Amino acid sequence: MPQGGSAQALERRGPVARRERIFPVGAEMLPGGGIGFRVWAPKAERLFLELVYERKSEPLVFEMMIEENGYFFCEVEEARSGMRYRYRLGEQSFPDPASRFQPDGPHGASEIVDPTGFAWTDQDWPGVPRGGQVLYEMHIGTFTSEGTWAAAAAELAELKDVGITVIEMMPVADFPGRFGWGYDGVSLFAPTRLYGRPDELRAFVNRAHELGLGVILDVVYNHLGPDGNYLRNYSDDYFTDRYANEWGQAINFDGPNSGPVREFFLANAAYWIKEFHFDGLRLDATHQIFDSSPAHILAELSKQVRSAGGRRKTYLVSENEPQQARLIRAFEKGGYGMDALWNDDFHHSATVALTGHKEAYYSDYRGTPQELISCAKRGFLFQGQWCSWQKKSRGSSAAGLEPEQFINFIQNHDQVANSLRGLRLHQLTTPGRFRALTALLLLGPATPMLFQGQEFDASAPFLFFADHNPELARLVAKGRRDFLRQFPSIEDPQVEPCLAEPAAEETFLSCKLNLAERHKNSATYRLHRDLLKLRREDPTFSRPGCSGIDGAVLAREAFVLRFFGEDGEDRLLLVNLGRELNLTSAAEPLMAPAEGSTWRLMWSSESPVYGGGGTPGVGANGVRELPGHAALVFRAESGQSI
Repeated sequence: MPQGGSAQALERRGPVARRERIFPVGAEMLPGGGIGFRVWAPKAERLFLELVYERKSEPLVFEMMIEENGYFFCEVEEARSGMRYRYRLGEQSFPDPASRFQPDGPHGASEIVDPTGFAWTDQDWPGVPRGGQVLYEMHIGTFTSEGTWAAAAAELAELKDVGITVIEMMPVADFPGRFGWGYDGVSLFAPTRLYGRPDELRAFVNRAHELGLGVILDVVYNHLGPDGNYLRNYSDDYFTDRYANEWGQAINFDGPNSGPVREFFLANAAYWIKEFHFDGLRLDATHQIFDSSPAHILAELSKQVRSAGGRRKTYLVSENEPQQARLIRAFEKGGYGMDALWNDDFHHSATVALTGHKEAYYSDYRGTPQELISCAKRGFLFQGQWCSWQKKSRGSSAAGLEPEQFINFIQNHDQVANSLRGLRLHQLTTPGRFRALTALLLLGPATPMLFQGQEFDASAPFLFFADHNPELARLVAKGRRDFLRQFPSIEDPQVEPCLAEPAAEETFLSCKLNLAERHKNSATYRLHRDLLKLRREDPTFSRPGCSGIDGAVLAREAFVLRFFGEDGEDRLLLVNLGRELNLTSAAEPLMAPAEGSTWRLMWSSESPVYGGGGTPGVGANGVRELPGHAALVFRAESGQSI
């Protein structure tokens, strides 16, 4: 065998030639046949590949060649897709850190995967540009009763019909246990076996592209999970104690021997784009990714993703609690070149407005019309001011950023789960208020994101669930309870019995969507579909950042946003979270129609088809009455103003 053989027979050591690879690590198909294996393992003096052939009970063992910088490799011509393997370090054997599949979970053997066997049909897919997107956050394990990629793929046409343009898939890197959110992944190159085989994930993405939907993947590059993480067995330098990380040890992106660590994570980002045709990534908690290098790892990652996408447009979203705008500024302006940031400020203000509760990290928000107007006009609310809850300044200037670079939402996996019972927002407010804020979300200038089931008032909660071994499960449950105690209402001892057990299977099962509720709650479903059609097809709402937007407070709980369109195609969005408001005489210039035109009612959240009670003065010219707990849309039409 070229550059391979049994451990006893192979004596050759030191740098040797190897064939060209696509990725620097992992088991990879080689031109002309065979498999090349490569791993970074500077802790090892000698490293062996244990390869299980079909119908062989004992693995064949091959000593791996050592390269510079602690890399080992070997090439085995007889190796094939579907075979399983491990790396032996000393007396123990471990899965490949860059395994493409772990059929028995992170603790089991790795499986060789042939990425070329899937028949893609998306050769003409252009990718996902930054503008005009509507995101949908999806957890594969709870999106359908089956909890598989195949079952979720069957529902994609329905999401397309509603008006979704991009699926944001929660993390799929393999993790131990029967269920979990995915943020404790440990096999970063291996799509979890819980949802199907790798080709079933490819089929999901391919089907999405057939329908005109993009798919981006949520990835976690700030830490690894606590169980099944074998990176330290290969090198201690994957991690560092020089930074304090919220969830364990920080990744070493800038310390001694960080070069191969950076290469590992950059390869992972490119891998999802190249081998699975993902249209981009959502980067989890980037404020916990620490790097003092001249070239920040996040900037390098952006370039890597763009390169991996080739002619396809790629889309990069960042979660960043401090709201550091440099992540989405262009490279030439000193930024990291990403496309959009999650906007927690909008969520927090909207939640206070809808529920009246402002505990813990909601305490700096008032939920006022001015806050919601400011979000529409400025993106973030905190752009460097003092944050009382955090006891420090928060945010950075968003000047010069486009509205589409802010991802706005009123639900996501974290925020629904960060509560006593994991209830959806529509269950915590009045139907009218929820419809009104939905209109603001879906017609506003920022890029909107829905959380799975939001579009049909899903009754299923979304709770924190994680299946770990008993000892770890106990610690995780305690940590979750400690986290939730920042909310004084949950700190009340009387609520302790109401908190769901993360490791309980019933907690996980309770979060599965009932997709039949699309029909049961057809009024809400139609609300979302109609609003997204308006956003997509209206000449002004479809280009919210083109000619500008302005807003004004009309009453304690009411406000107006004016969207300035081309050729006089202005739109008014009036939102009233309080009592009915008479606007016959409105002393606000934004309410004035252009000369020679008047306002005509275009859309109302109080339409009976959405479950509303009807809109007063529908047949009258101009803006006369603003119902309570409602949103109205008016368009400018030629005619005598009133």
